Amino acid sequence: MLMLALHGVRTRWVTFVGSFVALALGVGLIAATGLALAATFSAPDKGPERFAAAPVVVRADDQLRVRTANGVRTRPLARTAPVPPALVTELAALGRTVEDRTFPVDLAATGRDGDPRAQSSGPRAQGSDPRAQGIEPRTGHPWSVAAAAPYRLTSGRSPAAPGEAVVTAGPGSHLRTGDRVRATTPAGATTLTVVGTVADRGFESAVFLGDEEAARISPAVDALVVHADATAVRDVVARAGGGMDVLTGDGRRRADPGPDRDAEALVSVNALLGTAAGITLFVSVSVVASTFAFAVAQRRREFGLLRTAGATPGQIRRTVVAEAAVVGVLASAAGWWLGATGAPLLAARLVDAGLAPAWFAIGEQSWPLHTAFWTGVGVATAGALAASFRAGRTAPTEVLREAAVDSRTMPVSRWILAALVLLTGAGLLVTALVLDPGDVLGRKAYITRPLLLIVGVALLAPVLAGPFVRALTWLPARLPGATGVLARENASAGVRRTAAVAAPVVITVALTASLLGTVATLAEAKATEVRTATTADLVVVPGAEGRTLPPSFVERVRAVEGAVAGVSRSTAVTVLEEGTALVTSEARAVDPARLTAVSAPPVVAGRLTDLDDDSIVVNEEWLTTTVGERVTVWLGDGRQVSLRIAAVLATGTGSNGVYVTARNAGGAGADRIDVAVAEAADPGTVAAALRTAAEAEGTGIRVLTGAEWAAAAAPGMSDSTRAGLWLILSMALLCTGIALANTLVTATTDRVRDLAVLRLTGASVPQVLRLVAVEAVAVVTVGAVIGAGVAAVNLAGVWGALALLGVRSEVVVPWGTTGAVIAAAAVVAAVSAVVPAAFALRTRPVELAGMRE
Repeated sequence: MLMLALHGVRTRWVTFVGSFVALALGVGLIAATGLALAATFSAPDKGPERFAAAPVVVRADDQLRVRTANGVRTRPLARTAPVPPALVTELAALGRTVEDRTFPVDLAATGRDGDPRAQSSGPRAQGSDPRAQGIEPRTGHPWSVAAAAPYRLTSGRSPAAPGEAVVTAGPGSHLRTGDRVRATTPAGATTLTVVGTVADRGFESAVFLGDEEAARISPAVDALVVHADATAVRDVVARAGGGMDVLTGDGRRRADPGPDRDAEALVSVNALLGTAAGITLFVSVSVVASTFAFAVAQRRREFGLLRTAGATPGQIRRTVVAEAAVVGVLASAAGWWLGATGAPLLAARLVDAGLAPAWFAIGEQSWPLHTAFWTGVGVATAGALAASFRAGRTAPTEVLREAAVDSRTMPVSRWILAALVLLTGAGLLVTALVLDPGDVLGRKAYITRPLLLIVGVALLAPVLAGPFVRALTWLPARLPGATGVLARENASAGVRRTAAVAAPVVITVALTASLLGTVATLAEAKATEVRTATTADLVVVPGAEGRTLPPSFVERVRAVEGAVAGVSRSTAVTVLEEGTALVTSEARAVDPARLTAVSAPPVVAGRLTDLDDDSIVVNEEWLTTTVGERVTVWLGDGRQVSLRIAAVLATGTGSNGVYVTARNAGGAGADRIDVAVAEAADPGTVAAALRTAAEAEGTGIRVLTGAEWAAAAAPGMSDSTRAGLWLILSMALLCTGIALANTLVTATTDRVRDLAVLRLTGASVPQVLRLVAVEAVAVVTVGAVIGAGVAAVNLAGVWGALALLGVRSEVVVPWGTTGAVIAAAAVVAAVSAVVPAAFALRTRPVELAGMRE
């Protein structure tokens, strides 16, 4: 049996080479994504950075800790409390201490002579990126704490007087000793002289000021370095009460900027690669199974001859499976090598695209290679096993068949499987729409759920291909000439061949339109929500993300005549749901008296005007949504309060957050001012006054119109999301291209006698090649139309979920990308059909007509 299988592989190598390439590529992609996925399971162990040379660090606990029936639950706090002055004094009695203060510093370079190098002016500059305006966001610290990293001077000296600073300067930095810079801090604007530089250590861009000046700007002590025995320090902290952490050893990393940034950076990479591996496996299985099914269908006369010679159905099945196993082992071995070679390239591409941190690299794990190898062997064997039952049922009389018309294109088992998959996919979608429409909009849901509908329809390709071919080629068949008629009849007669070509196109077009269309539709829905909820004429925001507006500037805006200013702050509130889960929601602390004047959130119950210091506005996602009821929450600084629900907002896409008052902001600073122009005021005059005030700050504060802010704030598709989707789709496209090429090369090679008959009836070589190309493109068109129909159903589900959530937004169809995918598939199909036909037609038609199969 093995020798017969090897002989079959050798003699029909054209049929199997495509399966080999498709499977090797699929195994290689699975192995590469698996190796990259394994590298995301744990972040590298890094020691402390900012306080690497500090023996003991005392700082407030940055985690909210709530005791529940299932243990202590934790969530990060939006704002960490300072070290109490009394505790600072007590710890100073144990040994030398160094007070650390952290505060924002925005630099605007002014050169050595004090003249501005880059200043913003005019409305256009106000809407540009702060770095493009010469504004560089940095972090300020007192100079004495620099030794805790340790930072060492690379030029100049330490700051000795007010107005002097030492800055981090890495490769390509424009700052150097002697420069004068315009700096804005929470205490106001000033001019600093760079008296020294230290090497950039990679975790922050810092500005070090004299200790006294830093204490004036930021009086609170954010962390305290203690040169004393850690046990003695813990005793003092324990006597002072809870809420403080004593950090030593590797625990000092908790005091670094973004201590969890490495692990957090891997979360999205893990999700991306997991999805990519799953879709690659899905496409590979579909392609390989379709390839083997078509190969078996093409060999029915061969199997009929074997049955005539006395082969039993079991022997036929074992032969098909053995051939698949041979191809599977060889292809999986090649895929092993491709995956091991390509994984480092994939990791480098993820880093270059900004999807993974700079340190991301492939580890030493080998289990993804073993998994990919045996998956490849299993996929090949399983795909062939399903086809082998059809081969085993081949009757001896099949050897006498001369007609090329396919009959009974789908077995009962495939009908049942297709029905089950379609019903499951449709049932899950309908259930989600009825019970929880928001679940349809989750990333995992809109990536994985459409696959069921796509698989179900792809399984029905042999049934759908015939009617769609006849419908789509009805008009071309009635045009002058025989090309349209012949293409229609050939495609209709060879239903299995048509289905084998259309199926991968269905999968790729449906996947492309569904994924990109869903992401674009959700982005448009979020943008619609922002535009609808924003009624302010002007919006004032800081020059850089994460910054706050200086209090003095806020007062100047409030004093502008004709401006109704609604000052708000970004914060967070946390609630304990069902007694076990801490759920943190983004929130805005607003001025209730001005809220309705500058915004129009989608209220479904209660009134926004009832919001006060003892109440909260929630959305429908909260478990408690009854107006008047009280809910226990933890504010951004960890304080626990009980607030009355004043109003409830529609859930929408999840962007309709929570509203509290400034008293419950957890110490957050103002980071946005929505301005409505009073009826009697001139909008141009108000805007000019606001821009004048913003320019006087010199920190890149932006004054935007309501429409400009809505456009900038709308969460469109990010570069990382776009790159991730293209990574997923490129894998699917690659598998589809291989499948198309393999199927058409095999089919065209087996049709050489048909092509010879056309030549003998008077058709020229160009006419025959044109017919082959038209037929291939027509079949691709059939697959594209079916795939577009599946995508339409998926996008309709997304639109329905948005409508049920109260969001009225248009469905965004990625026409350009989908059209490009279809065009690429058509080109691949045409070339794969024409090239082997052209080679075959170089032989005399009489010889081709008499050629044995």
